[in-house]
Amino acid sequence: MEFKLVMFTMGAAFLLAVIMGPLFIPLLRRLKFGQQIRTDGPQGHLKKAGTPTMGGTIIMLALMLAVLRFSDNSSDTAILLIATLGYGFIGFLDDYIKILFKRSLGLTARQKLVGQLLISVIVCVLLVQKGHSTDIHIPLFDVNVPLGWLYYPFVAFLMLGTSNAVNFTDGLDGLLAGTSAVAFGAFAIVAMNITKPDVAIFCAATVGAVLGFLVFNAHPAKVFMGDTGSLGLGGGLAAAAILTKQEVLLAVIGGVFVVEVLSVIIQVTSFKTRGKRVFKMSPIHHHFELSGWSEWRVVVTFWLAGVVLAGIGLYIY
Repeated sequence: MEFKLVMFTMGAAFLLAVIMGPLFIPLLRRLKFGQQIRTDGPQGHLKKAGTPTMGGTIIMLALMLAVLRFSDNSSDTAILLIATLGYGFIGFLDDYIKILFKRSLGLTARQKLVGQLLISVIVCVLLVQKGHSTDIHIPLFDVNVPLGWLYYPFVAFLMLGTSNAVNFTDGLDGLLAGTSAVAFGAFAIVAMNITKPDVAIFCAATVGAVLGFLVFNAHPAKVFMGDTGSLGLGGGLAAAAILTKQEVLLAVIGGVFVVEVLSVIIQVTSFKTRGKRVFKMSPIHHHFELSGWSEWRVVVTFWLAGVVLAGIGLYIY
């Protein structure tokens, strides 16, 4: 019964997103909520300027409605929605400032950090209230490492790191929608296996919502999710890993996101210390674009990499 409910939730979220798309996209266009494109990026992206952004609102609403309808609204549901919608709201503010001032940068790094930490603290408080284990499970060795109170700074770090890694991945049409669907799908399987129905329903709803959004976001994109979607998805993915006690396995299942953020760290570190760039541009998906790959080839390759890594993660699990 649980599997049927999970699949039904996924289908409902997908339909909600598909229905919302034709309603929201013209509205975003009328409000002139168009994407600001970096002038130092791939020149082929300049033609995307003005494409409606903040489409992540569609994902957030679709998954929220599906989760509230089909879950038991437990403490797990509350944590997942607070992490997702809270981080999504920070992204919404970031997107809105970019549009308001017509620039490619919105909130400052410090403002984003404060907002993300605040949501993380709320999540930690809820974890304490529900008696969540402070052990970290190491899958390959099948051992639990007790962290005690250090677990909560770890949770904050995990949420910040995941949300920003997912955010860096959102740079090409359909790239993040596809890779996040794969990652959330893997965690839905994990949640069903350990009988965490509300986590499974949330992950399934997210898969459905992002796939419904992908209908409009696939190349050539009619709408971008913006930070509203990418930060929200990152927060939700971290929360799913925390509640299933697979915090370490997240690095494997979400390996594409790890590679994306590492490419940025390597690029910045190399340039500041040696004055040289390792990649033609970071995040790494732009490196492949500037190496002559078509946008669609990069996206499909990263999707396949996400599937392989999710499969490895589930095998290890």
